[in-house]
Formats: sequence, C-alpha cells, structure tokens
Amino acid sequence: MNQIDLRDQVAIVTGGAQGLGFAIAKRLIDSGAQVSLWDSNAQVLSQATVALGAAASSMVVDITDYASLLGAHAEVERQIGPVSILVNSAGIAGSNASLEDYDPDEWRRVVEVNLNGTFYVNKVVIGAMKARNYGRIVNISSVAGKEGNPNLSAYSAAKAGVIGLTKSLGKELAKFDIGVNAITPATAKTAILDTLTPEFIDYMLVRIPRGRFLEVDEAAAMVAWLVSRDNSFTTASVFDLSGGRATY
Repeated sequence: MNQIDLRDQVAIVTGGAQGLGFAIAKRLIDSGAQVSLWDSNAQVLSQATVALGAAASSMVVDITDYASLLGAHAEVERQIGPVSILVNSAGIAGSNASLEDYDPDEWRRVVEVNLNGTFYVNKVVIGAMKARNYGRIVNISSVAGKEGNPNLSAYSAAKAGVIGLTKSLGKELAKFDIGVNAITPATAKTAILDTLTPEFIDYMLVRIPRGRFLEVDEAAAMVAWLVSRDNSFTTASVFDLSGGRATY
C-alpha cells in the first residue's frame, strides 16, 4: 500500500459505518488522520467505530437535517480539532422502477439524501475551511451520474447533480486552497446491492470491461490521494472508477 501522509488532519466521512465510507475511513486512519464517522445507523456505526480503533469517533447524523449537521460539525471541531477533510459517502439507491411508475415521494427521498444531503454537508464545512485557507472535499457520485441507469432515474439524476455541484463549488473555493472533487464509481461490493434486483445487478456487471465490481479498497486508495496535500492543484474534477465503463 502506498503511504499517504494525513498526519494532523481531521476528517468527516458521511456514510462511514459501512461500504465505501468505512473503507475510506480506514484508509484515512491508516494514513494518520483522525476520523469522525457520520451515519444514521446507530448500531452499525457503533460497531464500525470500535473496529477502526482509537483514531475513530462517531456521531449518529441525518444528512438531510441541516440544523443538526451544524451542531455535529461544531462538536467535531470542539472535541477533535479543525476539520480539514470531508468525504461525503452517504447515499441510497432508491426504488428500481421505470420513471413512468416511479413514486414521486420516493423520487423526493432519493434526491433529498443523495443531492441535497451532499449540499447540506458541504455547506456546513466550507466556512471554517475558508477561514483557515485549506481543505479537501470528495463527493461520491456514481457512473450512473454520467451515463444514467434505466429504472434508476432518481439515483442517476441525483448523482449527476452531485457532479454539477462539485464542479461549481470547486471553482468557488479554488483560491482558498480547498480542493473539491468527485469520484464516479461503478457498482461496488457493498450493502447497496441488497436493494437491487438480480437482473439489474447483472445488467451493471456485464457493462464493466474489467468484468467485476469495484473493490472498496480501490476507491479508498483514490480518495486518500485526493484529500492529501499532494493533491495541490486538481479541483472541480471528476475521477472515474468504473472499470472502463465510462471513458470521459
């Protein structure tokens, strides 16, 4: 494993209790960072915090509740130190249905978590980062945000919005030494697969030239560099993790 130096850095990882978020949090800790895991699943969050050891702490957080996010961020800065890294990994797949049959309430729920939640969390951290003239943010989008997946319109639209948000915010903060980038992973071996039909999982797998799903540690390796001081120039960019499915 290549060593990324994140000593003296404090990170928030949303959706950090499992899947991509957990793997990223582990890689950040292995690189020297202190990490606060934010997740809505209290039981899994507690288990994850224990598994990651003394450098991990946690908060039960709903990323769609902006007021509570303000308090959570203030508490992390008070207890651990200035937050210099944000990885926004929290998200849901939503229903697997055609747009014609898609429930409007479900559409709003998926967009609220995946897109609006990303907006809320980014908004919470950037003021303090600007004041210190430093920060690194990675928003986790999806290859679905680039290409769209049939019968997953809400998720695809929300993840496309995350790309647009990232590009806009990265330009806004470029002069403050705050890098804001996104990654667009293909399907990874995480619990999100449990919400999808076997037919849809097969549909996604056959479109990946690598012939397999993403390993979470592969995503963690890319994110670790993106949030490091070594990434001193790149911002407002999208990094592909689709195994060759997307080529732009």
